[in-house]
Amino acid sequence: MMRKSILLHPLAVRVAHWLNAFAIGCMLMSGWAIYNASPIFGFRFPAWATLGGWLGGAIAWHFAAMWLLVANGLFYLLYGVLSGHFRRHFLPLHARDVMADARQALRMQLPHRPGIYNAVQKLLYWAVIALGVLAVLSGLAIWKPVQLEILSNLFGGFDFARKVHFSAMAGIAAFVLVHLLLVVLVPKTLLPMVTGRGRSTEHAENTP
Repeated sequence: MMRKSILLHPLAVRVAHWLNAFAIGCMLMSGWAIYNASPIFGFRFPAWATLGGWLGGAIAWHFAAMWLLVANGLFYLLYGVLSGHFRRHFLPLHARDVMADARQALRMQLPHRPGIYNAVQKLLYWAVIALGVLAVLSGLAIWKPVQLEILSNLFGGFDFARKVHFSAMAGIAAFVLVHLLLVVLVPKTLLPMVTGRGRSTEHAENTP
């Protein structure tokens, strides 16, 4: 069957993807610098993995990246719902499909079709969206624990909110790590996220 070039990732998805990649990278590295100033666990992050140079600089980077991440995240959520992107690509999602695809992935036998998300990928994308919301809410509770006392109390107070925020960002970091590993294993997925187009016998999405 002849393979033809099709639109796999609309411009809105590509822009949101790369803005998220930049914002999350800045937030993780600046967040690690903030964490180092007052660790809540028995370890610190190496200086080369942090951003900001000092606590004040790290906080400035963290808040700047936060607003970018929130604005871009809201744009992506609205686009995903209104355009049908979420419905077409992330649904339906069934536990049996996740288990079956996970077993295939562990055996390195999971087929890849450009523009088509398997059940494990669908679950991971929903999970990272939930973690992003959790990170923002817990971050607000840490930022304004007095003004947003109700929100802070929902997270069990300032100290526990810090642990929730750290855990949510750790989950996002794990997602990024898995995402990068998959790109290394299937490098042909990278170029379409830049150009938007790929070669496939299946039409994945052509509606911006």
